[in-house]
Amino acid sequence: MADTVTISFRTDPQVKRQAKELYESMGLDLSTALNMFLRQSLTDNGMPFRATRENPLNMEARRQADTREGAAFPSVDDLMTDLMDA
Repeated sequence: MADTVTISFRTDPQVKRQAKELYESMGLDLSTALNMFLRQSLTDNGMPFRATRENPLNMEARRQADTREGAAFPSVDDLMTDLMDA
């Protein structure tokens, strides 16, 4: 494994707590998230991508689509009526 170094920086305690909670909800720790940021910065030769967690409603919709669950409609008109009633 490659040698590593420690980087120290200052941030607001609330920002650290919120960032830690965010990244943990994405399955990452702060060290991994910061390494991703630094590596992507180098790849992009500047500020990196905007990483966000997926909206839970989108995740559920994708799950339903993948498993063929959820509502099915015989026509586009029926689908549009259901969408407009929501």
